[in-house]
Amino acid sequence: MSSEDIAIKVEHVAKRFRLGLEDTMHDTFGAAMLDFIKSPLKNYRYYRSLYKFDDSSGPDAPNQPADILWALRDVSFQVKRGEVLGIIGTNGAGKSTLLKILSRITPPTRGSVEIRGRVSSLLEVGTGFHNELTGRENIYLNGTVLGMRKKEIDQKFDAIVDFSGVERFLDTPVKRYSSGMRVRLAFSVAAHLEPEILIIDEVLAVGDAAFQKKCMNKMQDVGEGGRTVLFVSHSMSAITRLCHRAILLNQGTVLQDGSTHDVVSAYLGSGQGSPSHKQWNDPATAPSGKVARLLAVRALDADRRISSAMKITQPIAIEIEFEVLTPGHILMPHFHVFNDEGIRLFAALDQDPQWRGKPRPAGRYISRGWIPANLLSEGLLYVSPALTTLQPDIPQFIVRDAISFQVMDSRHEGAESARGDYARNIKGVIRPLLTWESETAEISGQRSTA
Repeated sequence: MSSEDIAIKVEHVAKRFRLGLEDTMHDTFGAAMLDFIKSPLKNYRYYRSLYKFDDSSGPDAPNQPADILWALRDVSFQVKRGEVLGIIGTNGAGKSTLLKILSRITPPTRGSVEIRGRVSSLLEVGTGFHNELTGRENIYLNGTVLGMRKKEIDQKFDAIVDFSGVERFLDTPVKRYSSGMRVRLAFSVAAHLEPEILIIDEVLAVGDAAFQKKCMNKMQDVGEGGRTVLFVSHSMSAITRLCHRAILLNQGTVLQDGSTHDVVSAYLGSGQGSPSHKQWNDPATAPSGKVARLLAVRALDADRRISSAMKITQPIAIEIEFEVLTPGHILMPHFHVFNDEGIRLFAALDQDPQWRGKPRPAGRYISRGWIPANLLSEGLLYVSPALTTLQPDIPQFIVRDAISFQVMDSRHEGAESARGDYARNIKGVIRPLLTWESETAEISGQRSTA
């Protein structure tokens, strides 16, 4: 890769902060007076220490002082021009600190950052707003803060207002705006920038559901416009839809760098995301009735491996392992699938002819139901396993949201899914890949007689 193709180059970046420590409390009056006498010298040493570090001690040095925090530790990566890079990780992994270094808000303690191109950052929506100014005035103020010229703002003013949906309150001071209105206007200004490099931190978590979808579509337009984008989000659906490549941060270090699917799979499978396997080893705490007891429930990919990240183009198996305690009953294992809004997508009943309508002897069993490929829509899904005896119908166990898994769909990987070449949000709780046919229809009265 030539240097001209690189938009961002990060080499061995580390960032150090000094934390505040709790003051010592005294149990006696004498100890308190002695501390008061010593306080001028103690305060001088403390405030001097805020700006003095021992540069010889790196992030991996032993015996680190209690008030030193390394938010980033030896982070290195490159971003090509026109690439959309996702950055994921748990809270405190160092994502926002990294973006602030790339945005030149704070310098790195160690390492170097090389950026080629005009950069605009959207790290905290609403930065640059003044409460006493109107929405109209704040558009110009905030646009200037984010690097836009007045001529650019004039050209995009109507589009910004239309996107925000606050036209009626445009000449009202923003101190009278609701928090949602303020966020909508701030994002609208930032979303209409045209930088070469755009750095975005969790903007899709703001506003109501309708506005979040609007934000997602706008970010897709930015990414498809050939601009370099760094995108931080806790929404795995947003990451897989927008990003070609992803980086997983953990405690300030790069844990994995690669294709979006592989990195998201590693994140979800590490226990930092959604658990796709749950097991009950203690019979006393396992969900059970008089007839049967639940032992485990798992989500399996097409290769029958436990996975928290499923490709939309491959089948998914839900496996229920249970033990029959009392023989001679007809059993109906089943499971329910819910989306992250709590909507039940479907319930699936065990229709295996081997045991359908037949009483089962005591023992351990595994019931496995396969969900077809290209049926579920992308997003986080939850599985509730259950079992009922038939004739009479008596529930034995049901565990709401026992496991979860992420369904991922990305047109960047060339998978044959219902998305095809369409990159925007596709609504609906399922997304089947239908068979389509096309033919040329002749217009009535104009049929050729030749």
